[in-house]
Amino acid sequence: MKLIERPYVEADRRALVAAGVHPLLARIYAARRIRSADELAYASAGLHAPALLKGAEQAATLLADHIQAGKRLLIIADYDADGATACAVGMRALRMFGANVDFLVPDRFKLGYGLSPELVEVAAERKPDLLITVDNGIASVEGVARANQLGIATLITDHHLPGSELPAAQCIVNPNQAGCGFPSKALAGVGVMFYVMLALRAELRKRRWFEKEPNLAALTDLVALGTVADVVPLDGNNRNLVAQGLKRLRAGRGQPGLTALLRAGGRNLAETSSFDLGFVAGPRLNAAGRLADMSLGIECLIADDEARAANCAEALDRLNGERRRIEQGMLAEALEMLKQIESSTDRACFFSPAWHEGVVGILASRMKDRLHRPVICFARAADGASLKGSGRSVPGLHLRDCLDLVAKRASGLIRRFGGHAQAAGLTIAATDYERFAILFERALDEMLPAEARARTLETDGSLDESYRTLETARMLEAEIWGQAFPQPLFCDTFAVENQRVVGERHLKLQLSKDGRRIEAMCFGALEPLPARARLAYRLAVNEFNGLKSVQLNVEHFE
Repeated sequence: MKLIERPYVEADRRALVAAGVHPLLARIYAARRIRSADELAYASAGLHAPALLKGAEQAATLLADHIQAGKRLLIIADYDADGATACAVGMRALRMFGANVDFLVPDRFKLGYGLSPELVEVAAERKPDLLITVDNGIASVEGVARANQLGIATLITDHHLPGSELPAAQCIVNPNQAGCGFPSKALAGVGVMFYVMLALRAELRKRRWFEKEPNLAALTDLVALGTVADVVPLDGNNRNLVAQGLKRLRAGRGQPGLTALLRAGGRNLAETSSFDLGFVAGPRLNAAGRLADMSLGIECLIADDEARAANCAEALDRLNGERRRIEQGMLAEALEMLKQIESSTDRACFFSPAWHEGVVGILASRMKDRLHRPVICFARAADGASLKGSGRSVPGLHLRDCLDLVAKRASGLIRRFGGHAQAAGLTIAATDYERFAILFERALDEMLPAEARARTLETDGSLDESYRTLETARMLEAEIWGQAFPQPLFCDTFAVENQRVVGERHLKLQLSKDGRRIEAMCFGALEPLPARARLAYRLAVNEFNGLKSVQLNVEHFE
């Protein structure tokens, strides 16, 4: 792995400093192609208008007609954090608007992902007049066809990339569909649903439906959680959405379920960060969909009673602990596979009969980080005859497009697939695993550009000693970081004075540079460091026995 420094335009850095941006932040933001302080001025008024999102106004009319007529609405959710938060936003907003609404989540182990014909049959038992998909549906051609046969209308809200055929729904809202001019193609599923609710409120306002108009800003903490947890690129509009949600959480005005999840992770609400959403609340919420039923996660997010929310959060926290134990066992097995395979860095597909279907996505992410190449991990599906795979990619390789290439070359090999550039899922026959692995790895060789193959880690360069402080760490944590807008990573050479294993899986380090000592941690790694090393590290706040101090979290060393 080679450490390289992110380039930046000096004129942009100077412009940011001149506009009052902290000098360190100015350098970091310039390296992320921020050219003006206006791009960092997050305010609700600065969000893109709902009218720009194709289908949003049509969806608002459809929903308003159903609400006014007292019809039954049923949200079809997904079993990840994005789907759960999108469902919760829909449930809360529609109830504010006086709608008769409920939700249904598919059992991932029996019905799989999305609005399948089988799920439509289950939904039909509730006698809905309108099905509303969140974070799914754009590929549900057969499911929507079955709903149409049963006389049930369908509204699709999704953000995944459309296939060659669109479902025959009454309305589709998806920033990635053809003809949609919405400036942010990176909206998460929860962001799409939030925009539909904004459009619906405007439509109901025209119809003089409200005695007192609901405040949809109250839902931005859920939008922020889903956006960060789904690892969509944090473009300007998404950062603005996250900023609005963090503002509410820090002010103590978050939804009871989300605040309970953060408390379960031991976080201070007044200092909630994007890291807390992605690595504390997100995994706890996702644990329900991975190991049990995401209905528990959604119930947590829509609970108004704080005691009920706390009980749900505690149950989710226990599930997350179980998920971690399963993940550790799977990762150990996968790493053992690598030891036994010659030229292991060329391997892109992994499978074990013992792996848990709900955890292979996390495993793929861990393996991708270790191999620095796209990885798909498979587990046996509930039917025993098929495998479900979850993949994670690296910058420069569009994973869904790669799967599409394989599907076109080998008709029928992939039973179903979908996803994004960086993450995708698929189903294949168990007997086709070896064939798929060969074809997928061949497609990777063709599509993976040379720069994506280079094992490099981008840093923000050296951090002056005067900035290695608790105040700087707090300042950085308060900013918004995430996919395509990475948290600052610095690079300096230190003397390693002391190192010891803590918690069985981590290294605690004492470093020194220019006569100054500083504490550091190397999480999830036991490889001893040399006496002198060039470290890529993040500045972090360490809290122990109520006392806070600055700490370096080491990501890599040379």
